[in-house]
Amino acid sequence: MPITDCLSLDAWKDTWTGLGAATGDEALHASLLTRYAEPQRHYHTLQHLRECLERLRDASHMAVRLHEVEVALWFHDAVYDVRAADNEQRSAHLAVEAVRAAGLTTEVAERISALIMATRHDVVPHDTDAQLLVDVDLAILGADDARFDEYERQVREEYAWVPRFIFRRKRRGVLQGFLDRAHIYSTAHFRNELESAARANLTRSITALGG
Repeated sequence: MPITDCLSLDAWKDTWTGLGAATGDEALHASLLTRYAEPQRHYHTLQHLRECLERLRDASHMAVRLHEVEVALWFHDAVYDVRAADNEQRSAHLAVEAVRAAGLTTEVAERISALIMATRHDVVPHDTDAQLLVDVDLAILGADDARFDEYERQVREEYAWVPRFIFRRKRRGVLQGFLDRAHIYSTAHFRNELESAARANLTRSITALGG
């Protein structure tokens, strides 16, 4: 039996029925796909969403509430304004509205909102599902050289409006922040699979950005 495309309407509906909803809203699915294809996006695109959902599929055994993690991933970059600082909050708000519209509980909505907010990457998560979701979101750091270099170019394109010297300084700070952590990945699964490659990629990128 072929594996369903993780961005397909069938996969979307399976996620929502797994969550306890009657079905997945087809118009909302189409709206999210449109959002991830917005012209200001170069990294936070359908490519990134697909990579995240595929990573989750491979690590699904680690989830406590798998379908909540899936919904959180679908919405985690639903709002992406390159000049804004509240994208995660606005994305979480959209997810909460969708969960409530589907007739699911406040507790489910709150957990999904918290998962999305964890993708701010400002603190190391402690909740099992948050650890999994954040590791999935950060899996790009441990990608092969070609994909990681593409990712870095895509991030620069999203911030093309930022002067080069400011971008280089800010970007070095972001990457160094991950490198300075005792562990980039919270779960043993991702640590074993990607930690060494991520550290090599980050070191190489920081060097390329200059001092």
